[in-house]
Amino acid sequence: MTIKPANGVTGHLLRTGYDVVFRVYGENHQFTDYDLTHSDLCVTITDEDAAFYSEPQSDRLDHSPETLGIKP
Repeated sequence: MTIKPANGVTGHLLRTGYDVVFRVYGENHQFTDYDLTHSDLCVTITDEDAAFYSEPQSDRLDHSPETLGIKP
């Protein structure tokens, strides 16, 4: 088993079927997908293509309205 600190690492949250993984890219487009088992992870969004949507039936995080072709 190898253990290394994750604090300060930049990666991507990806939905793969029913699972969500934290993908960390390395050199030459190689990557590692880490299964999320942390129970209370603090996340900062640094993606300009992200937006929060609040509607009576749900609240969600998705791509920006421009990307989805939604007029605000």
